[in-house]
Amino acid sequence: MYQRLRDLREDRDLNQQTLADLLNVSQTTYSRYESGTLDIPSVSLIKLAKFYGTSIDYLLGLTDNRKPYR
Repeated sequence: MYQRLRDLREDRDLNQQTLADLLNVSQTTYSRYESGTLDIPSVSLIKLAKFYGTSIDYLLGLTDNRKPYR
């Protein structure tokens, strides 16, 4: 899951601070999300899924289908 967050961010040429601002957390906190040392709250997962146009299942590694659910 954590590698997917990093890959999605890097695919869009974004830095961690940009995503941290989106989630209203510090860059350090977001870095800990990506490294897996801190669990991501469900509210943040929802924001990330909407931002990337994908599903939470994709972010969590439960599916390889990037398309969001209808």
